[in-house]
Amino acid sequence: MPKILIDDRMVEAAEGLTLLRAAENAGIPIPHFCYHTAFPPEGSCRMCLVEIEGLPKLELACSTMVKEGLKVQTMSAKVVEARKGVLEFLLAEHPLDCPICDKAGECKLQDYFEEYGLFRSQFKEAKEKREKKFKLSRNLILDRERCILCTRCVRFLNEITKTEDAGILNRGIHSEVGIYESELIDNNYSGNLAQICPVGAITDSDFRFKTRVWFLESNESICPLCSRGCNIAIDSHPGHPRALRTRRVYRVRARPNPDVNSHWICDYGRYGYAYLDEAREDRLVWKKGGLETRLIWDKAAQILTEKVRSLVHLRKNSRIGVVLHSNLTNEELFLADRLFRKGLGVEKLFLADPPPGKGDGFLLTSDRTANRRGLLEVGLPVQALDAKALSDLDLLFIFGHYLADGTSAADLKYALEKVETKALFASHKSGLDGLVDFVIPVPVIAEKNGTLTNVDGRVQPFVAGLDFNGDGLPEWRALLDLAKELKVEPKYFWPLASPEGVYQALRKEIPFFK
Repeated sequence: MPKILIDDRMVEAAEGLTLLRAAENAGIPIPHFCYHTAFPPEGSCRMCLVEIEGLPKLELACSTMVKEGLKVQTMSAKVVEARKGVLEFLLAEHPLDCPICDKAGECKLQDYFEEYGLFRSQFKEAKEKREKKFKLSRNLILDRERCILCTRCVRFLNEITKTEDAGILNRGIHSEVGIYESELIDNNYSGNLAQICPVGAITDSDFRFKTRVWFLESNESICPLCSRGCNIAIDSHPGHPRALRTRRVYRVRARPNPDVNSHWICDYGRYGYAYLDEAREDRLVWKKGGLETRLIWDKAAQILTEKVRSLVHLRKNSRIGVVLHSNLTNEELFLADRLFRKGLGVEKLFLADPPPGKGDGFLLTSDRTANRRGLLEVGLPVQALDAKALSDLDLLFIFGHYLADGTSAADLKYALEKVETKALFASHKSGLDGLVDFVIPVPVIAEKNGTLTNVDGRVQPFVAGLDFNGDGLPEWRALLDLAKELKVEPKYFWPLASPEGVYQALRKEIPFFK
């Protein structure tokens, strides 16, 4: 690999890499606006200028390729002066919107001015007046006064979605981003434009004026809304000491993963985050004799295991049923298989999933579950749901609220009325709540640890990015507690105490996960 000197540091860089990428990989930041890893170099912002020994003028780091023996200075007096000049030209027409701009706090123009600028303006003429609230798409607003013409948005629409919805119109000082007359940008990835805009020119109406970015905590997670398993960042508000928090999550952003979703997420995943806060189960209750009693999990587990013991003792294993879903983690599906099928001999294992949607051939898949591939690889022999089969049971464990979506309310009520004991482990309220004996709240993917297997067979670990605020517990914990309470394979289940431990056991038994 070529060796180059960057700021008197010897750096080894891969052939075909640009100076900007080589410097970033070595921990040497070079400022830029128009450059984005996903696009070919544009070189329009001129912010990434560097000094290369032997060359008469400054060169663009975003388009200059690494070559053996190059000696590069990224912070020489000549380079810093050039960057100040670029910033002065950009700020000459830029409005003083920082106090109200949604990008304030994560704006590259702010950051670079603090680092290289902090100069007094020499611009005496009146600033150009442009449209401040131009509607780009159903969710995006373009402020043309803030736009620095980096063309990231145009290149995204040309090279990623290939829809060519926008372009640069007019020339010189009158240049501006525009769209076809009366034709809004209408594709399933338009929300990415607000995320890749380096300044506050494109803002998202879903986030616009809702909160300030410095109040938000960002945590990594995986999107569970389809089987792609896109990597995301969830931005949540911890709340203020003297004010009630109306919601936790204010936005979801794409997190780069070249093997899964590159730098992007679909709008379905970006704007579909209401499930994290709305209609959540939070109280663990036992309904008996028309009364509703609030319980702790230990008591509920004791009642349920006594019921299981009595049925197993009478050899009525066939009277126990379990409804699972494909949004459970690999660890939870594995534990369900070991406990119910292999440990207790339960044969009536059913599957109730969200209904399929429409895929788009890029990231969004028609399968609206996070772990169907994991379910297949674990080898759970689940059956299609049959309301009549449920009515032949004495004890039914229902994981997930999706059973209420896939079966008619009348058939479901008729079937469940015949089941003596029903326990529901659900993250969200549904029509099932009034039909079961136990409601046990469980966290969503963003609130627990584990692994998911996406549609391409990639196993992705994740950790909790949000707090779980219910009375209940994660399904993996509940399954382990039930197994230990029932003394099913004590030597196997007792050492297991975490998703990581369960995953190691899973890897030993199922070749796919090795």
